[in-house]
Amino acid sequence: MSADMIPLISKALGETVYMVAVSMLIATIIGIPLGVLLHTTNKNQILECLVLNKVLGAVVNAVRSIPFVILMVAIIPLTRLIVGSSIGTTAAMVPLVLASVPFIGRQVETSLREIPEGIVEAAQSMGATPMQIITRVLLPEAMPNIVAQLTTVVISLVGESAMAGAIGGGGLGDLAIRYGYQRFRPDIMIATVVVLIVMVQVVQFAGNALAKKLDKR
Repeated sequence: MSADMIPLISKALGETVYMVAVSMLIATIIGIPLGVLLHTTNKNQILECLVLNKVLGAVVNAVRSIPFVILMVAIIPLTRLIVGSSIGTTAAMVPLVLASVPFIGRQVETSLREIPEGIVEAAQSMGATPMQIITRVLLPEAMPNIVAQLTTVVISLVGESAMAGAIGGGGLGDLAIRYGYQRFRPDIMIATVVVLIVMVQVVQFAGNALAKKLDKR
């Protein structure tokens, strides 16, 4: 690989980190409350509302069933409406967020479901409100598991951000396609893959470490 490609790889890496970090932040802000709603509105839960639960569940399942490549193309009008363009790293974050929110919601719901019912019942017996149970019991108890699940989502986002490069989303995927594939530069393709592997390893290590630190058991 020639020295002139190093700045391009550095720029592409920065774009990928930007896409993944911002998309993950937005998706987490929306996805965690969604997961809490999916759990707490279910049958025999503290905010039981089966109609809302079924509607949310149906929407989440519908979005999760759409392959990411198809989703990117299908919501181009929405992307243009939100950011004014369908090309570039900022535009790529719209489908990344939309794909991640339902995934995070289901992961959070699963983590909350694993909390023993006795803990919630004890909080209720002491007069805790539903909001207090959510913020002081459910989320703290499930946080190690939630962090572990969010780590998986980040890794998925890294791969999806590379796919976003196929439609002009920038980042490492765009670099691999434009220079590695279209210009027949296997060294660029290999370098891109290596960088992506390193990113995933770093994310997994950091996520495991944080989850372990939060686990008080």
